[in-house]
Amino acid sequence: MSDSAVARDVTSETVRIPGHEGDEIEAYLAHPPGSGPFAGVVVLHHLPGYDEATKRIARTFAGNGYTAIMPNLHWREGRGASPDDAAAAVRAAGGVPDDRLVGDVDGAARFLRALPSASGKVGVVGYCSGGRQAFLAACRLPLDAAVDCYGAFVVDPPPDGSTLRARPVVGLAAGLACPLLGLFGAEDTHPSPAETARLEQELARHGKTFQFHTYEGAGHGFFAVDRPSYRPQAAADGWTRIWDWFGRHLSAQ
Repeated sequence: MSDSAVARDVTSETVRIPGHEGDEIEAYLAHPPGSGPFAGVVVLHHLPGYDEATKRIARTFAGNGYTAIMPNLHWREGRGASPDDAAAAVRAAGGVPDDRLVGDVDGAARFLRALPSASGKVGVVGYCSGGRQAFLAACRLPLDAAVDCYGAFVVDPPPDGSTLRARPVVGLAAGLACPLLGLFGAEDTHPSPAETARLEQELARHGKTFQFHTYEGAGHGFFAVDRPSYRPQAAADGWTRIWDWFGRHLSAQ
């Protein structure tokens, strides 16, 4: 989504927050206009990293009335490095460890809830690897709503030969603590429609509140305006569904 869709009086800053095991990590914080109270959204970037494209997404949430924070999940490997170099180091290490991810999201959520303008409600949204991480965090932390945008390796492991050590987390579905929205592409292979169907079955088996939507003609990364994978119609409808989901589940009522 372009900056033209973001309110002009959104402000943003770089902050330090306590992450996993008390580590101090960098995060990008975007403030909506006004005095609140505002619900918060933890934005989880994709594996390409803590980049300008995902910062733009955080500002988009702020422009729509949410205080948004994007923790730098690659901070430890790439302190002072470019997002590309940090992402390369993380890939070489097998990806962000799951326990560390949960600790960093917990720190970000606590930071949001402590702000004077906070309503107390916090959601999480993630893209690509961040989609899997949003599901993981929502299964292990007391969050109020979650959105998984084409998160890979929730159900099936990475393909043979992959350097990523991500393992399926579908077994955590019984612990999902909040309503989950899933947005996927019919032409994606990670996750494939067959994988998302199996995740739906597992969530239904546990009586969870969820809603999945799969877009025809879209593959992985259809929200990414700076990539060939961008699909404007799917992305526009996806944003509408996100606003409705968070509007329902992060409202003060």
